[in-house]
Amino acid sequence: MVDTLTKSRKVVIIGTGLVGSSYAYALLNQGVANELVLIDVNREKAEGEARDLNHGMPFASPMKIRAGGYEECSNADLVVITAGANQKPGETRLDLVSKNAKIFKGIVTSVMEVGFKGIFLVATNPVDILSHVTLEVSGLPKERVIGSGTILDTARFRYLLSEHFEIDSRNVHAYIIGEHGDSELPVWSHVQIGGIPLSKYAKIDDVENNPEMTKIFENVRDAAYHIIERKGATYYGIGLGLMRLTKAILHNENSIVTVSTLLEGQYGLDNVYLGVPAIVNEYGIRQVVELELNETEKQKLHNSAGILKEMTDAALKALK
Repeated sequence: MVDTLTKSRKVVIIGTGLVGSSYAYALLNQGVANELVLIDVNREKAEGEARDLNHGMPFASPMKIRAGGYEECSNADLVVITAGANQKPGETRLDLVSKNAKIFKGIVTSVMEVGFKGIFLVATNPVDILSHVTLEVSGLPKERVIGSGTILDTARFRYLLSEHFEIDSRNVHAYIIGEHGDSELPVWSHVQIGGIPLSKYAKIDDVENNPEMTKIFENVRDAAYHIIERKGATYYGIGLGLMRLTKAILHNENSIVTVSTLLEGQYGLDNVYLGVPAIVNEYGIRQVVELELNETEKQKLHNSAGILKEMTDAALKALK
């Protein structure tokens, strides 16, 4: 996409499971793409999803939707990977490393073999590690390999804060950063409601240690576990999150979103993918937004990065 901007707004989704199909449905509803291709190891499943989506076309914006093979990636603006083993009840995202790293090597190699020049968007867990695997296998610049990161965690955070304070979630500004998983952290020092710092708005002196705020964060961090226990998987929220990222890329929005990207010195960290606010446009990651963190937040972010770095090194070593 950097070399030749097609402007075709062609999106290829690899993996038509619950996340991939929810994302495709969101794209159709929002009319974000012009062309959508579904790829799955089960070709009939992809064809069934494409037919089902096409039958809703009279109620949506015009879009070409079909099932296809990896050759469709050659002129795609965006390839979104949602394929891989699912997280089972009681299993952490990091437990999925060895299973999905091997799957990803095959997928990314197949995409690059057809001359793909666009942007990779990774959603499969553990997303930070698999984004790094995608970077290494593809050989693309870091700006063009993006993970969904903490975009969903941030949305959950904003939603739960909005529920607590009875404020429209669109007027709550907050970030979850770090791993998309158990070591993630809330940036309490930058939470604002209508532009007012949370401590001032809520009249809370010590936000980080306030029991109600702590409970809100715990519900954010453990949300996936709670949902998986009840319905087996999470997919609507991340489907909409992927749609939001797709819109930022295809519409060249220069939007600030919390995505997984490679850090090279920002926040005092190097050679690790994790979720941070970044400016996203048609070229991918334009710039990492480096927040001014307090000492507690810095320590927690570095701890999260350490966990991810260790697991990423193990995943990359296993692929060689």
